[in-house]
Amino acid sequence: MPWYGWVAIVVVAIALLAVAQWRGWIELRGVDNGRGSGNGMFGFADEVFHPTKHEAAKDLVQQTELPAPAPSPGDGPLDLDAGRVRIDLDR
Repeated sequence: MPWYGWVAIVVVAIALLAVAQWRGWIELRGVDNGRGSGNGMFGFADEVFHPTKHEAAKDLVQQTELPAPAPSPGDGPLDLDAGRVRIDLDR
């Protein structure tokens, strides 16, 4: 195969990856860091050979992604007519 055939294959592969990233089929930007066991491609090794480490990593991910607390019953309804919603974060 001539050299421009290999170049065409590489260009098509990069274009397919770009389209898949744009459509949301794959994630290449690294925004999902912290998910999984943290070993990247070999994350399955922790699940097989170190199950306690894998479970600890899963628990850590769940604790860092806790949902926001629900409003208490005494907060009252939202004032939708005013067009504003006030959110108080008591910490």
